[in-house]
Amino acid sequence: MFEKFNFDLIYRERDNLTSLVVMMCGVAGSGKTTFAQQLEKEGFVRLSIDEEIWATNGRYGIDYPLEKIEDFKKDAERKLRNRLIELIHEKQHVVIDFSFWDRDRRNLYKQIIEKAGGKWKLVYLNVHPDDLRERLKIRSQRFDANSFPITEETLISYLKGFETPKGEGEIVIEN
Repeated sequence: MFEKFNFDLIYRERDNLTSLVVMMCGVAGSGKTTFAQQLEKEGFVRLSIDEEIWATNGRYGIDYPLEKIEDFKKDAERKLRNRLIELIHEKQHVVIDFSFWDRDRRNLYKQIIEKAGGKWKLVYLNVHPDDLRERLKIRSQRFDANSFPITEETLISYLKGFETPKGEGEIVIEN
């Protein structure tokens, strides 16, 4: 999926003195987790809200009622944000596997990263909605933390609410 991407754009920013934090940005199905897992293989610590919820609370819509998801997301994000700060202080390289769908949240995390002594890269995965639909259809057949069902209605609301990064220092990958 990312065979053509030059990962040196990210890797050359790594050093042993400063933590590099890669912030993944994109709509569900854009490939954020796949990209983040590739960085994880290169030594980055991957932080994922979906996987934190899965590990702490179980399966979406099976082990807990659907109306609990927003509370679980807030709890997971708070825990992972604290872990992010610890990792930056430890000079670890991190990839944040969140959607970062709005500019305010992206700016908040940039400030958190810089205040903790790290530097950031924002990677935006731009994918056509038809490709997202196909990927989400395939993904819904899996059984893991990242494969919860996303209806057409939900996808449309995600697309309408997504704030595309522009002029934020983003690396754009047409995927």
